[in-house]
Amino acid sequence: MPAYSLPTELDEPTLSESDGVRYLHFNTAWIQGAMVVRAPTELVLEYTAQMMAWLLFLAPPKGSDAIGLLGLGAGSLARFCLKRTRSQVLAVEWNPRVTSACQMFFKLPPQARLDVEHMDAAAWVADPLNRGRTPILMVDLYDAEARGPVRDSVAFYRDCRRALGDVGVMTVNLFGDHDSFPRNIDHIERAFDKRVVLLPEIDAGNRIALAFTGPPIAIEADTLMARAEEVEAQFGLPARRWGRALMAYAKDGVFSV
Repeated sequence: MPAYSLPTELDEPTLSESDGVRYLHFNTAWIQGAMVVRAPTELVLEYTAQMMAWLLFLAPPKGSDAIGLLGLGAGSLARFCLKRTRSQVLAVEWNPRVTSACQMFFKLPPQARLDVEHMDAAAWVADPLNRGRTPILMVDLYDAEARGPVRDSVAFYRDCRRALGDVGVMTVNLFGDHDSFPRNIDHIERAFDKRVVLLPEIDAGNRIALAFTGPPIAIEADTLMARAEEVEAQFGLPARRWGRALMAYAKDGVFSV
């Protein structure tokens, strides 16, 4: 996506449906999001569930602080967060057609706690008015060709860090087996002082990176797994699997980042 461009015909949302699951596309076979028609708040795609792995480290924000989404997709994460938390949810979506498709076909509810801002994600995080606005930021920025994130510079990720404020967690959807992957990891590490960990790549090829800002984190294995059990019980997410995976970063039984 060129800098601050406008949507074209290649960005027109299209739909498909199979076995009770509705999918969002952009005029290609690439899946941009999905929804179980009879259970719209479920996270049907595994990588979208992994984007919630920040729950292992921070509780959902309260007050005016929001859960931030860069890229609305099919609205899966927005629906889930509105259902499962009491937090404000702020989505930055470049293409108003995507928002309309979410409202018409993906049961994105009119909700006082949901704010959708239509602008380029890079411009949004670069705006000084948005610094510290979203202690949680989930970044999923792909176009019709899905060749890698359309915003991935060091400057972009540094601006994401500023949007998190003093203490926060960013999760980013990447493709593990793709030329864009090492570049993104390098840029995220440079922006976040190497405070980055990765969940294992899933069968579809997605790999979720978590980046941290705030005081250093050092968590005993038992404490991390206890938190994972709480998250799994409260939110219905496979958090124990995430906790076990993250222990690959532990030294002497302590996860540090």
